[in-house]
Amino acid sequence: MPRPRRSAGAPATFVDHVRADGAVVRLGSRFHRKHQAPAGGSTWWAPRARGWWIAVLFAVGSLLFALGSIPWYASATGARADTVTYFVGSLFFTAASFLSYREAVDAGTPARRRFFTVQPRRIDWWATAIQLVGTLYFNVSTGVAVVQDLSASAAHQHVWRPDAIGSICFLVSSLLAWYESCHGWIAWRPRSWGWWITLVNLLGSVAFGVSAVAGYINPVTGQVRDLARADAQTFVGAVCFLVGAVLLLPERTEASRGGIPRHVTDPGSDPPTGTPTPPP
Repeated sequence: MPRPRRSAGAPATFVDHVRADGAVVRLGSRFHRKHQAPAGGSTWWAPRARGWWIAVLFAVGSLLFALGSIPWYASATGARADTVTYFVGSLFFTAASFLSYREAVDAGTPARRRFFTVQPRRIDWWATAIQLVGTLYFNVSTGVAVVQDLSASAAHQHVWRPDAIGSICFLVSSLLAWYESCHGWIAWRPRSWGWWITLVNLLGSVAFGVSAVAGYINPVTGQVRDLARADAQTFVGAVCFLVGAVLLLPERTEASRGGIPRHVTDPGSDPPTGTPTPPP
C-alpha cells in the first residue's frame, strides 16, 4: 500500500512505493498514479488502457474546441452547428476528466473500489476533482448555448457564468497539477513528461480564463465584450490542451511493462531507501 509523504502543512506530492524486491522508493505522486499497473499496448494504440483513453478523449475534446473557435468554421456551418461542436467537445472533456479522477482515487485507495470518495490530503485528488467540476460547468455553458434566441440575461447567467466558473476550476486544477509535478511552485524538469504536460495545460487554462473575460456577455444588451479575442484565446487554450493530451501517451509508457522496475527513475524521486523487506 503506497503511503503519502508531505511536509507539515503542505499537500502530499510524494508516495513511498514498495518495489517487488522490498526496497522502498520515494516516487512523485503523479508518477505513481500514472504507473499503477504495467503499461499495456503500444504508446500510440492501447484501447484497453485507461491512461490511453484519458489522452484520446482529452485530445478529441481539444480538437473540437479548437475547431469551434475558428471563425471560418462557424461561418461555414452556422451558429447552431458551431455551438453543438463545443458541446460535444465538452462531453469528451468530462469523460476524460472522470477517468482522471478515477485514476487518482484508485491510486489512493487501491483496495477499495469506490465510485466517488473524498481524499482531501492528496493534491491529485483535488486537482482531478476540481477539473471534473469545471468540465460539468462547461457542459452547462455549451449545452445552453445550443438553444437559440436566448435573452440577454439568460445568456449571461446560463452561458457566460458557468463558462467563467469552469475556466476558474480549470485554472485552479492546473495550478495544483503543476505544484504536484514540480513538488513546489517553481521547478525546471525538462526531462519529465509530467512537467511538460502540466506546463502546457496551465498555459491552456490561462488562455481559457482570458477567453472567459473577453467573452463576457452583457446581461442587458446581450453583447459580447470581445468575441474575436474570446475565440482566439479559446483556440490557443485548446491547442495547449491538445499538446498536453498527446504527451500523455508517451508518459503512460515511460515505465517498463513489468511495473516500476529498479532501473526506472522518476524525475524528482529519491533512490531506494532502507533494507529490502517483504511488501506489506
